[in-house]
Amino acid sequence: PVGNLSDCPNGSRWIMDVFNECAQDGWDVASIVLGLGSIGCFIAAAFPQFYQACRTGIMDQALSIYFLLGWLGGDLLNLIGSFLADQLPLQVYTAIYYVLADLGMLSLYCYYRVKNGGRAFPAPINAVFVFLSVGSLSSLSLLGSASTEDLGTFRGRSLLSAPGDEPGPKPFSRTEIIGFAIGSISSVLYLCSRVPQICTNYKRKSTSGVSYFLFALVMLGNSLYGLSVLLKNPEPGQGQGDYVLHHLPWLVGSLGVLALDVVISFQFLAYRKGRPGTLEERDALLGEQDES
Repeated sequence: PVGNLSDCPNGSRWIMDVFNECAQDGWDVASIVLGLGSIGCFIAAAFPQFYQACRTGIMDQALSIYFLLGWLGGDLLNLIGSFLADQLPLQVYTAIYYVLADLGMLSLYCYYRVKNGGRAFPAPINAVFVFLSVGSLSSLSLLGSASTEDLGTFRGRSLLSAPGDEPGPKPFSRTEIIGFAIGSISSVLYLCSRVPQICTNYKRKSTSGVSYFLFALVMLGNSLYGLSVLLKNPEPGQGQGDYVLHHLPWLVGSLGVLALDVVISFQFLAYRKGRPGTLEERDALLGEQDES
């Protein structure tokens, strides 16, 4: 819906019309621009890994299945929270894309695991994979039919949120508490997903088959998101502490994941001359046989 500038004196008309967001000064505009930049980084992050997987053919060895499942779980909760909190269409569509990209990456992982003759997944992993896949598809199918009545104004991991009807600090509503809990669990899953990948890189002593641009774009996206939240002016009458508290789970998730991705970046530097993957080893052996 078109925004109402009467609730946002001296606000930008086009920003209010497009994003339903009050931007009264340069800090608010910078916050919105950085938030859109972070969305673009997250959207583009999966493509380098798709290319790297097709080029090397060792995605099942390079990436940890727990890393992919944790990422899917975090994005799924982010989608559910976006819908429950009645976020703007831009955030909902972006959350849908995240889930679809995760499902695509998991499907590619399973394809190369079967192609490379890998063992079957243990029962717990199968159960988690089925649960997350069914939950993702169910959430996507229910988005168009579920009601959005009485969903509150809590926006979750979203910068482009509409101001409340009444200025000033407010206690958490029931919907806000649900959104806060979902956001907290989502952030924990994002954080936990990095640990298995760090362990996988350490055990292999190699990052072959993993695209660094995947983590570089995610790092840039999380940095832009964190800056966009911190630059945003609180609502009239809302203290800085109350504003940060409402965004705390997503700030912790973004900045915490950023710190773990820095660890993975150091692994790329440390293992840049590490052991080659199975595909490279096979090519080398074939080359030696041809020479002999």
